[in-house]
Amino acid sequence: MISREDCIALCGLDTEQVAALAEHEHVPEVTAAALASYLLNKPGGESRIARMMIDDIRAALAEDRPRQASEIFSALRHFASQHPELVQGSPAH
Repeated sequence: MISREDCIALCGLDTEQVAALAEHEHVPEVTAAALASYLLNKPGGESRIARMMIDDIRAALAEDRPRQASEIFSALRHFASQHPELVQGSPAH
């Protein structure tokens, strides 16, 4: 039987990133891992995952949950370090 850890290990995200995606989509982590795998194999999927995490950071801050915002921000930073095209492909401000 495939475990939760196996699903996360195969999806292309780490545990914290899957947890952030699960929170955003209001789904179990195994479902979030499947969604991550799907998105990471689609053009623009990395950007969509990053936007979900940013949405969750904003929501956590708006709801006065700074610890959770910090945890999601950490997951986002790690995700961005794994996907430099997110920064390189950003329009200049």
